[in-house]
Amino acid sequence: MVAGATRSGTSVVVLVGTRKGLFTVHADAARQAWQVTGPHLAGYEIQRAFLDRRCPGRGYALAEHPVWGKHVYRTEDADHSWQVLREIPRHRQDESPASVSMLWSIAPGADAEPDTLYAGIEPPGLFVSRDRGESWSALDAFNQHPTRASWSPAKGGLAVHSIQADAHDPARLFVALSAGGVYRSIDAGRSFQPLNQGVRAPYLPAAAPASGQCVHRILLHPRDPLRLYQQSHCGTYRSDDGGDHWQEITEGLPSDFGYALASDPADPDSVLVIPERNSQFRATVDGRIRVYRSRDAGRHWTALEDGLPQANAWVTVLRDGLASDGLDPCGFYFGTSSGHLFASADGGDHWRLVCGFLPGILSVSAHALEPAT
Repeated sequence: MVAGATRSGTSVVVLVGTRKGLFTVHADAARQAWQVTGPHLAGYEIQRAFLDRRCPGRGYALAEHPVWGKHVYRTEDADHSWQVLREIPRHRQDESPASVSMLWSIAPGADAEPDTLYAGIEPPGLFVSRDRGESWSALDAFNQHPTRASWSPAKGGLAVHSIQADAHDPARLFVALSAGGVYRSIDAGRSFQPLNQGVRAPYLPAAAPASGQCVHRILLHPRDPLRLYQQSHCGTYRSDDGGDHWQEITEGLPSDFGYALASDPADPDSVLVIPERNSQFRATVDGRIRVYRSRDAGRHWTALEDGLPQANAWVTVLRDGLASDGLDPCGFYFGTSSGHLFASADGGDHWRLVCGFLPGILSVSAHALEPAT
Protein backbone atom coordinates (compact mmCIF):
# COMPACT_ATOMS: atom_id res chain seq x y z
CA MET A 1 0.00 0.00 0.00
CA VAL A 2 1.26 3.50 -0.85
CA ALA A 3 2.29 5.40 2.26
CA GLY A 4 -0.18 8.09 3.18
CA ALA A 5 -3.07 6.67 1.12
CA THR A 6 -6.24 5.32 2.71
CA ARG A 7 -8.86 3.41 0.72
CA SER A 8 -12.35 2.56 1.81
CA GLY A 9 -12.26 -0.79 3.57
CA THR A 10 -8.62 -0.47 4.63
CA SER A 11 -7.82 -2.21 7.91
CA VAL A 12 -4.87 -2.08 10.28
CA VAL A 13 -3.13 -5.09 11.78
CA VAL A 14 -0.55 -4.72 14.54
CA LEU A 15 1.61 -7.74 15.37
CA VAL A 16 2.79 -7.67 18.98
CA GLY A 17 5.63 -10.02 19.84
CA THR A 18 5.86 -10.81 23.55
CA ARG A 19 7.79 -13.04 25.92
CA LYS A 20 4.92 -15.54 25.88
CA GLY A 21 3.64 -15.50 22.31
CA LEU A 22 2.34 -13.38 19.45
CA PHE A 23 -0.76 -11.20 19.78
CA THR A 24 -2.66 -9.57 16.91
CA VAL A 25 -4.52 -6.27 17.23
CA HIS A 26 -7.06 -5.30 14.52
CA ALA A 27 -8.94 -2.10 13.66
CA ASP A 28 -10.44 -0.34 10.68
CA ALA A 29 -8.80 2.74 9.17
CA ALA A 30 -10.36 5.01 11.82
CA ARG A 31 -8.29 3.14 14.43
CA GLN A 32 -10.72 3.80 17.28
CA ALA A 33 -12.04 0.32 18.14
CA TRP A 34 -9.50 -2.47 18.53
CA GLN A 35 -9.83 -6.24 18.77
CA VAL A 36 -7.06 -8.30 20.35
CA THR A 37 -6.51 -11.97 19.51
CA GLY A 38 -3.91 -14.45 20.69
CA PRO A 39 -1.63 -15.65 21.89
CA HIS A 40 -0.43 -17.36 18.75
CA LEU A 41 2.73 -19.47 19.10
CA ALA A 42 1.94 -19.51 22.81
CA GLY A 43 4.91 -19.90 25.12
CA TYR A 44 7.47 -18.69 22.59
CA GLU A 45 9.41 -15.46 22.84
CA ILE A 46 8.66 -13.56 19.62
CA GLN A 47 11.65 -11.40 18.90
CA ARG A 48 10.31 -10.08 15.61
CA ALA A 49 7.19 -10.57 13.44
CA PHE A 50 5.91 -8.77 10.36
CA LEU A 51 3.52 -9.06 7.43
CA ASP A 52 5.28 -8.84 4.08
CA ARG A 53 4.28 -5.80 2.01
CA ARG A 54 5.34 -7.64 -1.17
CA CYS A 55 2.84 -10.48 -0.84
CA PRO A 56 -0.55 -9.87 0.81
CA GLY A 57 -1.20 -12.34 3.60
CA ARG A 58 2.37 -13.56 3.95
CA GLY A 59 4.37 -12.88 7.08
CA TYR A 60 7.22 -14.16 9.22
CA ALA A 61 8.04 -14.51 12.91
CA LEU A 62 11.14 -15.40 14.90
CA ALA A 63 10.28 -17.60 17.86
CA GLU A 64 12.35 -19.08 20.68
CA HIS A 65 11.44 -21.48 23.48
CA PRO A 66 13.80 -22.78 26.20
CA VAL A 67 12.74 -26.38 25.48
CA TRP A 68 11.46 -26.40 21.89
CA GLY A 69 14.29 -24.29 20.50
CA LYS A 70 14.57 -21.57 17.88
CA HIS A 71 12.31 -21.41 14.83
CA VAL A 72 11.25 -19.27 11.91
CA TYR A 73 7.50 -19.32 11.30
CA ARG A 74 5.61 -18.23 8.19
CA THR A 75 1.96 -17.32 7.65
CA GLU A 76 0.20 -17.20 4.29
CA ASP A 77 -3.15 -15.98 5.64
CA ALA A 78 -2.27 -12.76 7.47
CA ASP A 79 -1.57 -14.29 10.89
CA HIS A 80 -4.58 -16.64 11.11
CA SER A 81 -2.26 -19.67 11.07
CA TRP A 82 1.49 -20.19 11.29
CA GLN A 83 3.70 -22.96 9.90
CA VAL A 84 7.15 -23.71 11.23
CA LEU A 85 9.93 -23.75 8.62
CA ARG A 86 12.48 -26.53 8.66
CA GLU A 87 15.58 -24.34 8.54
CA ILE A 88 16.91 -21.41 10.55
CA PRO A 89 19.86 -19.13 9.80
CA ARG A 90 22.93 -20.50 11.59
CA HIS A 91 26.68 -20.66 11.19
CA ARG A 92 26.85 -24.47 11.27
CA GLN A 93 24.39 -27.31 10.80
CA ASP A 94 23.94 -27.87 14.52
CA GLU A 95 22.17 -25.51 16.92
CA SER A 96 24.96 -25.16 19.45
CA PRO A 97 25.68 -21.71 20.93
CA ALA A 98 28.59 -21.38 18.50
CA SER A 99 26.18 -21.87 15.60
CA VAL A 100 23.22 -19.81 16.82
CA SER A 101 22.43 -18.51 20.29
CA MET A 102 19.77 -15.97 19.26
CA LEU A 103 17.63 -15.15 16.23
CA TRP A 104 17.63 -11.36 16.37
CA SER A 105 16.11 -10.01 13.17
CA ILE A 106 14.30 -10.89 9.98
CA ALA A 107 13.50 -8.39 7.21
CA PRO A 108 12.12 -8.31 3.67
CA GLY A 109 14.30 -7.75 0.64
CA ALA A 110 13.57 -5.42 -2.25
CA ASP A 111 10.14 -5.22 -3.86
CA ALA A 112 11.50 -6.82 -7.05
CA GLU A 113 12.58 -9.90 -5.06
CA PRO A 114 9.42 -11.06 -3.26
CA ASP A 115 10.96 -14.35 -2.07
CA THR A 116 14.08 -12.74 -0.56
CA LEU A 117 14.55 -12.36 3.19
CA TYR A 118 17.47 -11.30 5.36
CA ALA A 119 18.13 -12.43 8.92
CA GLY A 120 20.59 -11.49 11.64
CA ILE A 121 21.70 -13.76 14.47
CA GLU A 122 24.09 -14.13 17.39
CA PRO A 123 26.98 -15.04 17.23
CA PRO A 124 27.01 -12.14 14.80
CA GLY A 125 25.95 -13.30 11.37
CA LEU A 126 23.95 -12.06 8.41
CA PHE A 127 22.04 -14.49 6.19
CA VAL A 128 19.87 -14.38 3.08
CA SER A 129 17.05 -16.61 1.91
CA ARG A 130 15.87 -16.62 -1.71
CA ASP A 131 13.01 -19.06 -1.14
CA ARG A 132 10.78 -17.49 1.54
CA GLY A 133 12.80 -18.84 4.46
CA GLU A 134 13.01 -22.46 3.33
CA SER A 135 16.83 -22.25 3.24
CA TRP A 136 19.48 -19.74 4.29
CA SER A 137 22.93 -18.76 3.01
CA ALA A 138 25.60 -16.86 4.92
CA LEU A 139 26.74 -13.47 3.63
CA ASP A 140 30.40 -14.00 4.36
CA ALA A 141 31.44 -10.51 3.25
CA PHE A 142 29.73 -9.28 6.41
CA ASN A 143 30.27 -12.28 8.68
CA GLN A 144 34.02 -12.30 8.01
CA HIS A 145 34.48 -8.57 7.64
CA PRO A 146 38.01 -7.27 8.34
CA THR A 147 36.64 -5.07 11.15
CA ARG A 148 35.05 -8.01 12.96
CA ALA A 149 37.74 -7.90 15.64
CA SER A 150 36.25 -4.58 16.80
CA TRP A 151 32.83 -6.14 17.49
CA SER A 152 32.08 -6.89 21.14
CA PRO A 153 29.01 -7.90 23.17
CA ALA A 154 26.77 -5.16 24.51
CA LYS A 155 24.48 -5.63 27.50
CA GLY A 156 21.87 -7.30 25.29
CA GLY A 157 24.34 -9.56 23.53
CA LEU A 158 26.22 -9.36 20.25
CA ALA A 159 23.17 -8.69 18.13
CA VAL A 160 22.75 -8.23 14.38
CA HIS A 161 19.44 -6.52 15.03
CA SER A 162 18.68 -3.96 12.31
CA ILE A 163 18.44 -4.91 8.64
CA GLN A 164 17.14 -2.36 6.14
CA ALA A 165 16.97 -3.36 2.47
CA ASP A 166 16.27 -0.65 -0.09
CA ALA A 167 12.81 -1.53 -1.40
CA HIS A 168 13.64 -0.06 -4.81
CA ASP A 169 17.25 -1.24 -5.27
CA PRO A 170 18.09 -4.91 -4.57
CA ALA A 171 21.80 -4.06 -4.42
CA ARG A 172 21.50 -1.70 -1.41
CA LEU A 173 21.42 -3.15 2.09
CA PHE A 174 22.08 -1.63 5.52
CA VAL A 175 22.91 -3.68 8.61
CA ALA A 176 23.60 -2.68 12.21
CA LEU A 177 24.83 -4.60 15.22
CA SER A 178 25.54 -4.01 18.89
CA ALA A 179 28.27 -3.46 19.40
CA GLY A 180 29.83 -3.10 15.98
CA GLY A 181 28.23 -0.26 14.06
CA VAL A 182 26.40 0.33 10.79
CA TYR A 183 27.43 -1.34 7.53
CA ARG A 184 26.25 -0.87 3.94
CA SER A 185 26.39 -3.03 0.84
CA ILE A 186 25.78 -1.58 -2.62
CA ASP A 187 26.46 -4.84 -4.47
CA ALA A 188 23.82 -7.20 -3.06
CA GLY A 189 25.95 -8.37 -0.14
CA ARG A 190 29.20 -9.15 -1.96
CA SER A 191 30.98 -6.45 0.05
CA PHE A 192 30.22 -4.22 3.05
CA GLN A 193 31.53 -0.84 4.17
CA PRO A 194 31.38 0.42 7.78
CA LEU A 195 29.41 3.68 8.08
CA ASN A 196 30.03 5.24 11.46
CA GLN A 197 31.53 8.65 10.80
CA GLY A 198 30.18 11.17 13.28
CA VAL A 199 28.77 8.66 15.79
CA ARG A 200 30.08 9.16 19.32
CA ALA A 201 31.60 6.15 21.07
CA PRO A 202 33.21 7.34 24.35
CA TYR A 203 33.37 3.73 25.57
CA LEU A 204 35.99 2.91 22.87
CA PRO A 205 39.69 3.88 23.14
CA ALA A 206 39.97 5.47 19.68
CA ALA A 207 38.57 8.97 19.18
CA ALA A 208 36.81 8.21 15.88
CA PRO A 209 36.82 4.45 15.28
CA ALA A 210 35.72 3.04 11.93
CA SER A 211 33.62 0.41 13.72
CA GLY A 212 32.72 -0.95 17.14
CA GLN A 213 29.92 1.52 17.91
CA CYS A 214 26.95 0.31 19.92
CA VAL A 215 24.05 1.00 17.58
CA HIS A 216 20.55 0.35 18.96
CA ARG A 217 18.42 0.85 15.85
CA ILE A 218 18.60 2.16 12.27
CA LEU A 219 15.89 3.11 9.78
CA LEU A 220 16.20 3.70 6.05
CA HIS A 221 13.38 5.95 4.91
CA PRO A 222 11.32 4.24 2.18
CA ARG A 223 10.73 7.45 0.22
CA ASP A 224 14.23 8.97 0.39
CA PRO A 225 17.02 6.40 -0.18
CA LEU A 226 19.64 8.78 1.24
CA ARG A 227 17.86 9.48 4.53
CA LEU A 228 18.62 7.27 7.51
CA TYR A 229 18.01 7.66 11.23
CA GLN A 230 19.95 6.00 14.01
CA GLN A 231 19.38 5.56 17.73
CA SER A 232 22.76 4.80 19.23
CA HIS A 233 24.02 4.08 22.72
CA CYS A 234 25.13 7.70 22.80
CA GLY A 235 22.74 9.88 20.85
CA THR A 236 20.21 10.06 18.06
CA TYR A 237 21.52 10.68 14.54
CA ARG A 238 20.48 11.49 10.99
CA SER A 239 22.25 10.83 7.70
CA ASP A 240 21.41 12.70 4.49
CA ASP A 241 23.89 10.87 2.27
CA GLY A 242 23.10 7.20 2.63
CA GLY A 243 25.10 6.72 5.82
CA ASP A 244 28.42 8.21 4.68
CA HIS A 245 28.14 10.84 7.41
CA TRP A 246 26.00 11.07 10.54
CA GLN A 247 24.82 14.26 12.23
CA GLU A 248 23.78 14.10 15.87
CA ILE A 249 20.23 15.36 16.50
CA THR A 250 20.03 14.67 20.25
CA GLU A 251 19.66 18.33 21.27
CA GLY A 252 16.15 18.91 22.60
CA LEU A 253 15.73 15.36 23.93
CA PRO A 254 15.83 14.63 27.68
CA SER A 255 18.63 12.06 27.28
CA ASP A 256 20.94 10.64 24.67
CA PHE A 257 19.97 7.02 25.39
CA GLY A 258 17.14 4.91 24.01
CA TYR A 259 16.18 2.13 21.66
CA ALA A 260 12.91 2.82 19.86
CA LEU A 261 12.81 4.71 16.57
CA ALA A 262 10.10 5.16 13.92
CA SER A 263 9.31 7.42 10.98
CA ASP A 264 6.33 8.44 8.88
CA PRO A 265 6.75 6.61 5.55
CA ALA A 266 5.24 9.61 3.75
CA ASP A 267 7.62 12.19 5.26
CA PRO A 268 11.40 11.76 5.46
CA ASP A 269 11.63 14.64 7.94
CA SER A 270 9.25 13.06 10.47
CA VAL A 271 10.86 10.88 13.16
CA LEU A 272 9.79 9.63 16.60
CA VAL A 273 11.92 8.37 19.50
CA ILE A 274 11.26 7.30 23.09
CA PRO A 275 14.25 8.35 25.23
CA GLU A 276 15.30 6.44 28.33
CA ARG A 277 17.16 7.75 31.33
CA ASN A 278 20.62 6.28 30.65
CA SER A 279 22.48 3.03 30.09
CA GLN A 280 22.55 2.26 33.83
CA PHE A 281 18.80 2.84 34.31
CA ARG A 282 17.14 1.64 31.14
CA ALA A 283 13.65 2.98 31.69
CA THR A 284 11.65 6.10 30.94
CA VAL A 285 13.04 9.47 31.98
CA ASP A 286 11.46 10.66 35.27
CA GLY A 287 8.98 7.77 35.17
CA ARG A 288 6.99 9.57 32.46
CA ILE A 289 6.15 7.90 29.15
CA ARG A 290 6.84 10.55 26.53
CA VAL A 291 7.26 10.10 22.82
CA TYR A 292 9.38 12.79 21.15
CA ARG A 293 8.60 13.82 17.59
CA SER A 294 10.49 15.92 15.11
CA ARG A 295 8.98 17.12 11.85
CA ASP A 296 12.14 18.83 10.64
CA ALA A 297 14.58 15.88 10.63
CA GLY A 298 15.67 16.28 14.24
CA ARG A 299 16.33 20.02 14.36
CA HIS A 300 13.53 20.51 16.88
CA TRP A 301 11.67 18.04 19.11
CA THR A 302 8.21 18.06 20.68
CA ALA A 303 7.24 15.92 23.68
CA LEU A 304 4.01 13.99 23.04
CA GLU A 305 2.32 12.85 26.23
CA ASP A 306 -1.45 13.25 25.78
CA GLY A 307 -2.99 9.96 26.92
CA LEU A 308 0.27 8.53 28.28
CA PRO A 309 1.09 7.89 31.97
CA GLN A 310 3.07 10.77 33.44
CA ALA A 311 3.93 9.42 36.89
CA ASN A 312 5.53 6.21 38.17
CA ALA A 313 5.65 4.61 34.71
CA TRP A 314 9.12 3.07 34.82
CA VAL A 315 9.02 1.02 31.63
CA THR A 316 11.32 0.14 28.75
CA VAL A 317 10.47 0.27 25.05
CA LEU A 318 12.82 -1.98 23.10
CA ARG A 319 14.35 -1.36 19.66
CA ASP A 320 11.54 -3.07 17.75
CA GLY A 321 8.85 -1.73 20.07
CA LEU A 322 7.77 1.37 18.08
CA ALA A 323 6.16 1.22 14.62
CA SER A 324 4.06 3.22 12.13
CA ASP A 325 1.27 2.12 9.79
CA GLY A 326 1.77 4.57 6.89
CA LEU A 327 -1.84 5.77 6.73
CA ASP A 328 -2.87 9.41 6.47
CA PRO A 329 -2.72 10.66 9.16
CA CYS A 330 0.03 8.27 10.17
CA GLY A 331 -0.66 5.91 13.04
CA PHE A 332 2.03 5.01 15.56
CA TYR A 333 2.17 2.15 18.07
CA PHE A 334 4.53 1.18 20.87
CA GLY A 335 4.71 -1.61 23.43
CA THR A 336 6.31 -1.61 26.86
CA SER A 337 8.15 -4.04 29.07
CA SER A 338 5.05 -4.03 31.29
CA GLY A 339 2.92 -5.44 28.45
CA HIS A 340 1.02 -2.27 27.55
CA LEU A 341 0.33 -1.34 23.92
CA PHE A 342 -0.37 2.31 23.09
CA ALA A 343 -1.64 3.70 19.78
CA SER A 344 -2.01 7.08 18.13
CA ALA A 345 -4.18 7.67 15.05
CA ASP A 346 -3.05 11.26 14.51
CA GLY A 347 0.70 11.20 14.10
CA GLY A 348 1.40 11.02 17.83
CA ASP A 349 -0.61 14.04 19.03
CA HIS A 350 -2.91 11.85 21.13
CA TRP A 351 -2.41 8.35 22.51
CA ARG A 352 -4.68 5.68 23.94
CA LEU A 353 -4.09 2.38 25.68
CA VAL A 354 -5.14 -0.40 23.31
CA CYS A 355 -4.46 -3.28 25.69
CA GLY A 356 -2.54 -3.84 28.89
CA PHE A 357 -1.00 -6.58 30.97
CA LEU A 358 0.21 -8.66 28.06
CA PRO A 359 3.51 -10.44 28.63
CA GLY A 360 6.47 -8.10 28.23
CA ILE A 361 6.48 -6.72 24.68
CA LEU A 362 9.58 -7.37 22.56
CA SER A 363 8.43 -6.13 19.15
CA VAL A 364 5.65 -4.26 17.37
CA SER A 365 4.94 -4.05 13.64
CA ALA A 366 2.01 -2.24 12.05
CA HIS A 367 0.45 -2.91 8.66
CA ALA A 368 -2.27 -1.20 6.64
CA LEU A 369 -4.12 -3.84 4.61
CA GLU A 370 -6.14 -3.04 1.51
CA PRO A 371 -9.45 -4.77 0.94
CA ALA A 372 -9.44 -7.78 -1.37
CA THR A 373 -10.24 -6.95 -5.00
